[in-house]
Amino acid sequence: MSNDSSRPDPGKRGFLRSIGSGPTLVAALIGALASAAVVGLLVNIFERKSEARNPFYRVVALDDQTVDPAVWGKNFPMQYDAYKRTVDMVRTRFGGSEAHPRSPSQGDPRAVVSQQKIEEDPRLKKMWAGYAFAKDFREERGHAYMLDDQTFTERQIAAKQPGTCMHCHASVYVPYKRLGGGDLIKGFEKMNQMPYSEARKEVEHPVACIDCHDPASMGLRVTRPGFIEGIRTYKASQGIPDYDVNKMATRQELRSLACAQCHVEYYFKGPEKRLTYPWHKGLEAEKILAYYEEVGFSDWTHAETGAKVLKAQHPEFETWNQGIHARSGVACADCHMPYMRVGALKISDHHVRSPLLNINRACQTCHKWSEAELKDRVESIQSRFFQLRNVAMDALMALITDIDTARKAGRSDAELAGARDFQRKAQFLLDFVEAENSTGFHAPQETTRVLGMSIDYARKGQLAVRESGNLPAAPASSASAAPPPLPSSSAPPATSR
Repeated sequence: MSNDSSRPDPGKRGFLRSIGSGPTLVAALIGALASAAVVGLLVNIFERKSEARNPFYRVVALDDQTVDPAVWGKNFPMQYDAYKRTVDMVRTRFGGSEAHPRSPSQGDPRAVVSQQKIEEDPRLKKMWAGYAFAKDFREERGHAYMLDDQTFTERQIAAKQPGTCMHCHASVYVPYKRLGGGDLIKGFEKMNQMPYSEARKEVEHPVACIDCHDPASMGLRVTRPGFIEGIRTYKASQGIPDYDVNKMATRQELRSLACAQCHVEYYFKGPEKRLTYPWHKGLEAEKILAYYEEVGFSDWTHAETGAKVLKAQHPEFETWNQGIHARSGVACADCHMPYMRVGALKISDHHVRSPLLNINRACQTCHKWSEAELKDRVESIQSRFFQLRNVAMDALMALITDIDTARKAGRSDAELAGARDFQRKAQFLLDFVEAENSTGFHAPQETTRVLGMSIDYARKGQLAVRESGNLPAAPASSASAAPPPLPSSSAPPATSR
């Protein structure tokens, strides 16, 4: 009789087999998980590529008459959301705007305004004596406010402004074409000659999507006639005839030129008030001044000195062109509207603002230093500019006081002609960099050079007053105000939404 106790139990044999197949099972599970991970990755890649191939939602049809940015926002919600954030009011050390509450009135419904620059530095009132800017000149706010702040400025009361101002303060592409019967230039010419109050009725929005983008291709474009004509004139001075910015500029160039449509120096030419960019001799400050000298243009007669003087207007494009960023191929949008990633999409940040408020994406893409180091570097450049700007401002104040004193003492126009000419030059060159909104950063060496010329002209003007006769002592009341102190770098920025 056999002894079955030595034979394995069938149940135990199944258990042993399961143990023996364990490594195989684990390997199978790992393989299945890896396969699932690979499939998931491939699906994700496919979805992201699909997103990238369709960078916007085709919710509504856009055409060359679609002005309202909210309609564009249905197709481009991320860009539109950022665009709406230009209502932000944040002050950096040397720029930006603080929120100042005010009581709305029938003539001005604004409940919040920015700080008054002529109160921060009263010397500006003396610089612009007799001109509307001596009545109201506030810190610039974001694009969202560009139309209202122009509409309700006290300068509209001090001087009746023409419809030409709409060129840079409103979305004018469609209104121009409507007024011109489909012709952009004819509509531009017609609105220029309107009183501001009449032109205001023709526009509804501040700068909008249609002003910089072709609704069919979404490509960048230039729509402002003043710039189209101005850049053609400038290119002609360089030996490039018949320049068509929308056909001949590269995409990277358009990422600056779309901004340069408005961030420039300009003047109103002739009785038709045609907006003209004075680039006939070049973009440098003294070449623009030379053009004004050649055509005999002046903005107004200074109330204290009788000099025929000029008012410079935000020449960011001209100044940026003299700086290292422009020479390195860096566009305005690279710093003020840097690229950002949203999922698979790479879009420009339409929250247009100071790079100092967005250092990580605006600066660190190229400059591999800490945010603190980069901020300190910018503020160091701006501090040195601001100190020299104050020297130039004091020199101009001294010249204005000397001419005014001599004028009241009976000095003739012929005797003061030379000094007034120096005032015109000194004042325009100072104003050129004062009105430029980077506090010298766009081109530090160039703005220092321009301030040096301004100081030189102011001191030569004082010598011209003295050489024309004995200068009476200036009355105590004519002393210029003390320069504003450098803003504290340790003070927290004032912010408001």
